[in-house]
Amino acid sequence: MADDRLDVDSLFGVRGKNVAVTGGATGIGLMISSAFVRNGAVVYITSRNAKNCDSVAESLTAAGPGRCFALPEDLSTDAGCKRFAARLSDALSGSGLDVLVNNSGVAWGEPFESFSERGWKHVMAVNVEAVFNTTRACLPLLEQSKHSPARVINVGSIAGLRPQPVDTWSYDVSKAAVHHLTLKLSGMLASRPSGAAITVNALAPGYVPSKMSKQLDRYEEMQGISERIPLRRLGKASDMAGAALYLASEAGAWVTGIVLPVDGGFLAKL
Repeated sequence: MADDRLDVDSLFGVRGKNVAVTGGATGIGLMISSAFVRNGAVVYITSRNAKNCDSVAESLTAAGPGRCFALPEDLSTDAGCKRFAARLSDALSGSGLDVLVNNSGVAWGEPFESFSERGWKHVMAVNVEAVFNTTRACLPLLEQSKHSPARVINVGSIAGLRPQPVDTWSYDVSKAAVHHLTLKLSGMLASRPSGAAITVNALAPGYVPSKMSKQLDRYEEMQGISERIPLRRLGKASDMAGAALYLASEAGAWVTGIVLPVDGGFLAKL
């Protein structure tokens, strides 16, 4: 029997969905936010830089056809995550959250012998604790989604699957933690007492040009990285956008608990 949901728009469409993207004003977060707005979603972005967050939201809405709203917040504390969820709840006005993208992240590089407590705690707070705290704070909103199952997409890294040959100690460990947290959350949130269903997956991006990845240029070990990627190029916006849209759309409705490398084959090379 023919299934009318097998057309591309039905399978991969996100038009009208309510989407929240943390760190959605820069880097990979901006790539993902842009993709959802371009495909008709209503997107709420948060960032510590309120001015940039507002500017990006205005720009994305002008490009359309979806809309983007700025909810600036510092998610490095549980209180900040709760404030963001409360503001998001007010903005949604009871309509529910369909997709939460936990993308906010920071990196830190120092030699092993002198790696600072600050560098360890700050990275863990933003990269790991914020994923846990934001998901928990937004859970009631996800349970109200009218597009079952609701989706949580965590942004990890291939550095959490294979350590980088540089002094990014806390970053690499934090991304491994994000991957493990993804698996644990996927089992708990798949079937809720309320009757809601929520999928939880993670993207593990490879080397994608951004303000954060540019910091790796100072390491000799990272020079010429694109030549060591089997597909012979760095990642780009469409690579990040396509993976996120897949996990957020009907096409990804029966996928949960996976860590999807999007890395040009870097992890698979011999």
